[in-house]
Amino acid sequence: MASSPSHQTHIPLSSDPDGKPIDSVVPIHIVTNASQLPAEFLEPSSERQLVIGFDCEGVDLCRHGSLCIMQLAFPDAIYLVDAIQGGETVVKACKPALESSYITKVIHDCKRDSEALYFQFGIKLHNVVDTQIAYSLIEEQEGRKRSPDDYISFVGLLADPRYCGISYQEKEEVRVLLRQDPQFWTYRPLTELMVRAAADDVRFLPYIYHNMMKKLNQQSLWYLAVRGALYCRCFCINENDYVDWPPLPPVPGVRFIYVDYLIVEGDVPEEEILSILDVPPGKMGRIIGRRGSSILAIKESCNAEILIGGAKGPPDKVFIIGPVKQVRKAEAMLRGRMLEMY
Repeated sequence: MASSPSHQTHIPLSSDPDGKPIDSVVPIHIVTNASQLPAEFLEPSSERQLVIGFDCEGVDLCRHGSLCIMQLAFPDAIYLVDAIQGGETVVKACKPALESSYITKVIHDCKRDSEALYFQFGIKLHNVVDTQIAYSLIEEQEGRKRSPDDYISFVGLLADPRYCGISYQEKEEVRVLLRQDPQFWTYRPLTELMVRAAADDVRFLPYIYHNMMKKLNQQSLWYLAVRGALYCRCFCINENDYVDWPPLPPVPGVRFIYVDYLIVEGDVPEEEILSILDVPPGKMGRIIGRRGSSILAIKESCNAEILIGGAKGPPDKVFIIGPVKQVRKAEAMLRGRMLEMY
């Protein structure tokens, strides 16, 4: 059982007739031992499927950084899993849940969190609903197109009245502290500010999830599942082509529509893949171009996500996610940039 909490916060559970969230006061538990976590989380079951908010905090969070806290938002409590005081043991106790199909992990931008979990703890994050992906799918579904690299921030998502409609100005306070001291999340005991900031990053996610699910059609739900799985794998490069990861959601079956006795193939989505392109030494600058002009032009020409490891790495690879034809097109254009002479 969790220890008696000294912290509390509010979780929005539902909406009133005006669409405003109705809050419930819940405890915040700081977890240093697996026994403090709910049994239904530690032992996932098809009979008790869960939807939880999820996030990670750390120092330079990636394969080489340090994961310091995992936040879990349940309807009746928030759990801050302390990876520093609880160590590897408490994080690995969460492995069955984080890899389970029975627990939906709602997260905003899962890529680096997944990378840290994989390389530091051997955890293959699975069954995520990435609210950044969901937002883009809803925009596309409703006829609004975004430009390349125009991703909704978590603060921007919270401010959107369709999903939450709150101001999260405290986030900037923490960002300033992180810039001043990158070791912010390593200090113990956790301060009131640290507890509040960690809880704020997850407490709204289940509510946002339910508001988003109402808007997504069946095809968008498939895209959400497969892209979430590909984003979890993105920076988790291994030598066996992800054969030990859970399989990707299959492409929905072909649907046929009968029109005047003719059979017309329905709108079936194309298979989506992750491609990892090796970049020879000294060629990344050609791909990126002056002030990012080259990579931007390629992104505008292809209906695919093109990601570069950047400062956190890996520095010599480009990651491409999208429909097979668009990924192959992006690969060809990127290889062409590598061969160009100046």
